[in-house]
Amino acid sequence: MKNILVTGGSGKAGRATIKLLLKNNYRVFNVDLVNHPELEVPFTKVDLENFGEAIESVSEIDDRINGIDAIIHQAAIPAPGLETNHKTFRINILSTYNIFQAAKVLKINNIVWASSETVLGLPFDKYPPYVPVDEEYLPRPESSYSLSKAIGEEMARQYCRRDQDMKIFGLRYSNIMEEHDYKQFQSFQNDPFLRKWNFWGYIDARDVAQACLLAMESNLKGADNFIIAADDTVMEKDNKLLLDKVFPNIQIKGEIGKNKTLLSNEKAKKVLGFKPEYSWRNIN
Repeated sequence: MKNILVTGGSGKAGRATIKLLLKNNYRVFNVDLVNHPELEVPFTKVDLENFGEAIESVSEIDDRINGIDAIIHQAAIPAPGLETNHKTFRINILSTYNIFQAAKVLKINNIVWASSETVLGLPFDKYPPYVPVDEEYLPRPESSYSLSKAIGEEMARQYCRRDQDMKIFGLRYSNIMEEHDYKQFQSFQNDPFLRKWNFWGYIDARDVAQACLLAMESNLKGADNFIIAADDTVMEKDNKLLLDKVFPNIQIKGEIGKNKTLLSNEKAKKVLGFKPEYSWRNIN
């Protein structure tokens, strides 16, 4: 395995992923609507919402390099509220379907894609069944963005059910941060309600890249989903104090620790070997 196609490679998660792939001696090809000046990899401008354009471009790259070995699909409108509801849903659904279908047609059986923590029921205005939240309960989409990700996960299951050689792993990223974003974390400390919407979770973009690499290199088959979160929360306050204040009477299922993530990353650790390396607490 050497040739990796990254969609949305110019975005926050995409750039970090491309850098790590290059560091691990992969050949990388970026497909996006815009290029990024810091990336020194081949770039193709593609509107992935257009199936004809998507499959033509992926096919052309596949032919030119004698085979794409894996696709890491990061392209999407990245968060609720950035576009109108119908546009978010349309673009995210169609781009994901078009990539899955192009992969099927071209017999590219290794796909890793950006799902989202939002399928867990974010924003947590309604209590989830328990904390720490994990992959055991069914998706609870609360926005068009979240619904697009939940349907993407269902599409992955259907593709892998029909073709047992396929692997489509959805990574449910928490709120992605780059190092310069950590300076804002002090502004959260006095009001626990500011970041309650995702149980005070986050993930460093470099750890997103690690998760992508591990998922891509996994020999497992089929469709599966993994929460990708840092090992800690964005808060200095103890988890028990935060939960008592913001989510009183919520069921606690398992260890919550003092500042341990309440978005459980245990499945990713166990199955993929994921080990978050970056914490805002260690960055000056």
